[in-house]
Amino acid sequence: MPGPRRRTVRDLRRGNRAVVLRKLYFDGPLSRQELGPLTALSSGSISNVVAELVADGLLEEAGSVDSDGGRPRTLLRVAPGSGHVVGVDVGETRVRVELFDLALNELARADAPLPDGRRDGKYDAHDVVRLIARGLTQVIAGAGVAPETLIGVGIGVPGIVDASGPAGAVVHGQTIGWDAVPLEEMLRAPGELPPELPLFIDNGAKTLGRAEMWFGAGRGARNAVIALIGSGVGACVIADGVPYQGSSSSAGEWGHTVLQVGGRECRCGARGCLEAYVSAESLLERWREAGGTWTSPDEEGALAELLEDPATEGLLDETAEYLGAGIADLVNLFNPERIVVGGWAGLLLGPRLIEPVRRAAAAYALRHPFAQTTVELGRLGTDAVTVGAATLPLERFLETGGARRERIVSGAS
Repeated sequence: MPGPRRRTVRDLRRGNRAVVLRKLYFDGPLSRQELGPLTALSSGSISNVVAELVADGLLEEAGSVDSDGGRPRTLLRVAPGSGHVVGVDVGETRVRVELFDLALNELARADAPLPDGRRDGKYDAHDVVRLIARGLTQVIAGAGVAPETLIGVGIGVPGIVDASGPAGAVVHGQTIGWDAVPLEEMLRAPGELPPELPLFIDNGAKTLGRAEMWFGAGRGARNAVIALIGSGVGACVIADGVPYQGSSSSAGEWGHTVLQVGGRECRCGARGCLEAYVSAESLLERWREAGGTWTSPDEEGALAELLEDPATEGLLDETAEYLGAGIADLVNLFNPERIVVGGWAGLLLGPRLIEPVRRAAAAYALRHPFAQTTVELGRLGTDAVTVGAATLPLERFLETGGARRERIVSGAS
């Protein structure tokens, strides 16, 4: 049996670059003197690594600060324009593509509806591939960036993503009619995306979770659950600072935990799922059954009309109790320090429902773990899925010390 691979000088240098890049990215700007104790690297190593990264164009000066009796210390930061990443949100009715610099400032976006919306609740995967490719071309042209500066594309999709096979990421999306769809292979087909472009494909709730953990309401927590409530329901479980994937990357399918045995039929085909009670689609269906009507052509507008109707107060209170019971399950199962409610519908409903949801969760959860948990709304708005998707190639970029265009198989790290 072969022994462990020995680390080379190149490995050591790459690791040092990664340590410095990550520290400057998340905590910068910092001076060279500050980087030493923060990274546990020697002053000589810091000087060498910083010189390399500056020569590569990855670091830039960001002002200076006074030192105690000496010359001012130059501050350094990761240069936002030294590379670009793309985040893609394959939503329930449309595909959104956004181009970002390395600071995740949005430079361009392209939104396109899926043709005819969802056909009988199913997606045509070829439509999705075509819209992603078209959107990528549009944002690159719209921002006027050189294609070779693109580090990679992250894609958030509904469903379970399995990247363990030779074909790359395969999507199992039971609620959208995708049964082992070879999405990465389709994206890499001739004429779609550039063949050398690294792709990272993950579940949309998990990309939302990454965004909130990096920049939003989850930042600083080691154990958290980020819940996505949109047309469907999902979650990203963070265990000791790392997204929990499970044995086949399907962990976090919170929307398909059973809330009521023999209850309402869910899009997945089962009965009584949480999603069948608290998702935007199910909430609108329950309103329709109670005699409600709306004029908006899309779910976002229809849900806004529901919130404005005084006759829906009882329906919303009932939904808050269902959601609170679902959150209590998360508390009892995972003992998180923080639960964040996001997704476009979660943020739209949040101002009205968050307090009754907290009360319901407290009533259904075990007292001791609930006392250690906060329940709050996401902070990144409706673009959180695309921002989170963009962190997938960015994370690999930081991990590899700023290596560009490595040929990387799909899948979140």
